[in-house]
Amino acid sequence: MKPPSPGGVIRVDKPAGPTSHDIVARARRALGVRRIGHTGTLDPFASGLLLLCVGPATRLAEYLTGLDKTYLATAVMGQSTDTDDLEGEVVRVSEAWRELDVAHISEALSEFVGLIEQVPPAFSAKKVGGERMYRRARRGETVRLDPASVQIHEARVLGVDLPEVRFELSCSSGTYVRAVARDLGERVGTGAHLKALRRTRIGAFTVGDAVSGDELHDAAGMKAAWLEPARALPHLPKVRVGDEEAARIRHGQAVPLESDELPEGATLAVLHDDELLCIATSSGGRVRPRKVFGDG
Repeated sequence: MKPPSPGGVIRVDKPAGPTSHDIVARARRALGVRRIGHTGTLDPFASGLLLLCVGPATRLAEYLTGLDKTYLATAVMGQSTDTDDLEGEVVRVSEAWRELDVAHISEALSEFVGLIEQVPPAFSAKKVGGERMYRRARRGETVRLDPASVQIHEARVLGVDLPEVRFELSCSSGTYVRAVARDLGERVGTGAHLKALRRTRIGAFTVGDAVSGDELHDAAGMKAAWLEPARALPHLPKVRVGDEEAARIRHGQAVPLESDELPEGATLAVLHDDELLCIATSSGGRVRPRKVFGDG
């Protein structure tokens, strides 16, 4: 099956089980395109939205990885694991979850909203000293992890069937939801780990518009989930140029910036004939191209 166009972004609903790299491999086979990359992994046990960049659109990945995300999560109270999720070894058990109630849990979860300092899980892809943390953890090494600043925009309890708690989290890129589950357990005095995770949103894109990761050979589903490059960047300010300016930009030349409303140094999506011509920066009253996409 050929892709709808040479380059674009596919919204994929990853099922639980395969890795994010497995989904990329499936997409490569389905489209017959080698050059495909994702914009942020999901753990194998997790499901939900992946954005896959195809062909020339792989150059857009850096503008998609940092978008805010929304998750549906299930935490198990009273059991802590060494990975902070269901795939790890149980390291602590508490029966204190029997004394919890919805009000106590909701109040504790609401305290995470805002800019917080979060300690990454020991088993994570975060690099310390140039090496992934999960590799050092598997060797039994104990490494002190510095907390990282993350933004929690919204956190709300969806349901409580103790010892399980279902919640929704909207957060900045780089937030570990299993660390939120772990810290929620610590805050209510029971310990906890993440049992299930589903990503429902990345930036302006939702999983409801995605093609199932099990149906990537379906031409109609793929076409519906496909985004042309110009549509894949709704969060970037748009600048439209005519033929003369487009010709100059294709040669890497800066052109005058018509708008005085854009801040200095802003990242822009430059369009010509409604197609993405380049990613540029506003500088000194000019559009300075950073990544040119030829004729779009």
